[in-house]
Amino acid sequence: MHRARQHAETRTRERRRRLAHEAARLMAEGGIRDYHQAKLKAAARLGIHDDASLPRNREIEEALREYQRIFLGESQAQALRQRREAAARALEFLSRFEPRLVGPVLDGTAAATSPVQLHAYSDDAEAVARFLDEHGIPAESRTRRLRLDRERSLDVPVWLFSAEELAFDVAVLPLQALRQAPLSAMDEKPMRRASLPQLRQLLAEDEIAGYEGSLAGGRAQA
Repeated sequence: MHRARQHAETRTRERRRRLAHEAARLMAEGGIRDYHQAKLKAAARLGIHDDASLPRNREIEEALREYQRIFLGESQAQALRQRREAAARALEFLSRFEPRLVGPVLDGTAAATSPVQLHAYSDDAEAVARFLDEHGIPAESRTRRLRLDRERSLDVPVWLFSAEELAFDVAVLPLQALRQAPLSAMDEKPMRRASLPQLRQLLAEDEIAGYEGSLAGGRAQA
């Protein structure tokens, strides 16, 4: 009985691992950004339908980072750097709205298909739309539901536009939401956010890490 249970647990762990890596591949190659969608599509592809085998979002994120490191390498690093630099310029451009960078560009999992996701803050839901229009930036409207906390959710306007050949995704939240980030869909913890000074610090750290990496590579070749 004990051995049978151990065997079943081992098989479930292996299925979770396979699903996590397949979901990560779908996100990296297919442009899927939603973890839940990726895991369900991976389960359908692999023919695994028991709920116990579905990986947690954090497991998929770890598999995604591993996939990007192994298969994308420098190209992913360049795509991430390009988007972080563009995000810094966007945060400066939208400074009157106390903007913050969120999502894959901030957490480091952004790829060539990832938009730059920002949160802007205003009690006037149309203020960002007017601002973009005043600067001749055509934007498409969407609505997104964000969880403010365990009990409250809010439908917020989202503006999609292109700049510098990149996609931008700007959600407009009320000013009160500056005090605490909405909950992440990944782990239901407050979403990570970065202001312009914080992003500039991150870019500086990236540059130092890249420089140190090139030195280490040069020493290894020598």
